[in-house]
Amino acid sequence: MKKILTLVSVSVLGGLITLGGYKLFIEEEQPEQLAVEQVSDLPIYVPTNTTINNTAALTPNFVDAAEKSLDAVVHVKNTAIVSAPATMSDYFFGRTQPRAQVGTGSGVIISPTGYIVTNNHVIQNANEISITLNNNKTYMAELVGTDEATDIALIKIEADEDLPFLAFGDSDNAKIGEWVLAVGNPFNLNSTVTAGIISAKSRDLSGQNTQSFIQTDAAVNPGNSGGALVNTNGDLIGINTAISSRDGSYIGYSFAVPSNIARKIVNDIMEYGNVQNGILGVVGGALNSKAAEELGTNITEGFYVSDVTEDTGSEKAGIKPGDIIKKIDNVEINKFSDLSGYLKTKSPNDVVNVTLIRDGNEEIVPVTLLRPSTTILQPIGYLKNASKEELKKFDIDYGVKISEFNDNYKSDWYNAGVEEGSIVTKINGKKLYSVDDVQTAVKTRGYNKPLLVEVINKNGEKVIYRL
Repeated sequence: MKKILTLVSVSVLGGLITLGGYKLFIEEEQPEQLAVEQVSDLPIYVPTNTTINNTAALTPNFVDAAEKSLDAVVHVKNTAIVSAPATMSDYFFGRTQPRAQVGTGSGVIISPTGYIVTNNHVIQNANEISITLNNNKTYMAELVGTDEATDIALIKIEADEDLPFLAFGDSDNAKIGEWVLAVGNPFNLNSTVTAGIISAKSRDLSGQNTQSFIQTDAAVNPGNSGGALVNTNGDLIGINTAISSRDGSYIGYSFAVPSNIARKIVNDIMEYGNVQNGILGVVGGALNSKAAEELGTNITEGFYVSDVTEDTGSEKAGIKPGDIIKKIDNVEINKFSDLSGYLKTKSPNDVVNVTLIRDGNEEIVPVTLLRPSTTILQPIGYLKNASKEELKKFDIDYGVKISEFNDNYKSDWYNAGVEEGSIVTKINGKKLYSVDDVQTAVKTRGYNKPLLVEVINKNGEKVIYRL
């Protein structure tokens, strides 16, 4: 037993000596471990696209909107009698002969009783208007009224049954990038549907800040005028009116009168027989970087008020030159066509909330829109509503005054004894009580017919001038 214990002890002792020798003479000294921060060029978070690539879910469905629209869009045929040389002999001797000239376009049924909205230029000077429905039934139409400024006309047919129609949508809610359909009759091809998106809003093609179109890239060609622009729900959000083209055909963009403007025009024609405009009463222009620098402001979007017209809602509400209009109600104003387009949807005595910047502070001012008190009559100039005191000087109770002449004809009027402040009493034999009467007289005169304008000159004499 002793021998065994001795053997075990020697073995343990030998192991300890061997281990000690290894640690002392053989194992190399290890360097101290350091914590090193590594910098990587790779992002810590890599964005990923988790959108489900489901083509069926992403592709818009136009079928319901097209089916809803097709039967409510009609083919409009305008027959006008024009005088023109029929032969070379007629042309040589300056003779003209009446002949029928036919134009075509589109229209949209907006009520089951047969009211149809179209473009003014589609039915202008028509002696006869015929309407063909999608089911090939044809009716003769009656002209109810037109508005040349917005290129909107209202006509009506009498049918034996209720007609399919489109309801007006809210064009203010239409968004850039939204899918739309143009429905009409281009090149006499009945019931044509094209698709596109809204490319822009509040477009003005005139350069005179008189228009506010919806711009779309849906294909529109001659014959589409007066047709429907609808959203994917089949709601009418515009009346197709114009194209941007060098050769008369579609090359990328088309333009539609917004439904809110068209609806207001139609309602006015139905109720009053003409359009009732409400004006804000401000003069100015849209801001941009250059204009902001010249005016000493850092605001580059909005409408800068340079002047306020007297006896208007803006003057009574306290709007001042130097104010910058940013919104009207909930509509942002970035350019003049935003302002004019929204006001075309309003009527006299409507109240709008004007958000403006004054001295760096934002204010909201309620303004009551009033009827226009000034209009332009070429070749006279600016005509303005006359006060009772101004009319009393001439012992009359009707008439409008000349407030400013057109520069091109100013000297001619002076030579005729007519000055600023003179009163225009009649146009084509109709008495004038306001500038609205002036506009009506101009619109209702015959095509290419002259205006017979009665004016009281500085000697108090009533003189009729042929314009």
